[in-house]
Amino acid sequence: MGMHWIGGGWMMILWWILLTAAGIGIFHWLRPGASVSSGNDTPLDILKKRFARGEIDAEEFERRKRQLL
Repeated sequence: MGMHWIGGGWMMILWWILLTAAGIGIFHWLRPGASVSSGNDTPLDILKKRFARGEIDAEEFERRKRQLL
């Protein structure tokens, strides 16, 4: 009887580890602003996204756009 409890204890620990990992994964997937780039973005696309998110102002956007073009 004691051997079954020990195995069950390890399974419970494994279950909680998997459940925690799944919760963290879902949290990272659903959090706002966690968009993953497709890898096909041009530098101008990245600049436009930064401007849209408010990371840079209009003056900075125009200055960097002139440098790119």
